[in-house]
Amino acid sequence: MRAKAIDLPAFENEDQEAKWWADNPEFILQQFEKAAAEGRLTRGTVARRAIPTTTIRLNPEDIALAKTQAERRGLRYQTYLKMLIHEALRKEVKAG
Repeated sequence: MRAKAIDLPAFENEDQEAKWWADNPEFILQQFEKAAAEGRLTRGTVARRAIPTTTIRLNPEDIALAKTQAERRGLRYQTYLKMLIHEALRKEVKAG
């Protein structure tokens, strides 16, 4: 089901928009409750659902190391592993 457009005021800048959201917390609650009643709430985002999922098997010691390193950076280990893979792939492209 496609989300309906939300009628928001026109903002001149991000500060004005941030202030509006801070001053109108009930608005987001109303929108959330409406979406729930209409069955439009799902887990994740449209962008995330469009990305294919890949399963890989890793050595438990590598996972433990990734968890430790991710925690130091304030990340979930899965996010950290995706970041490492992305960086390695981009580095390889540049190396040619």
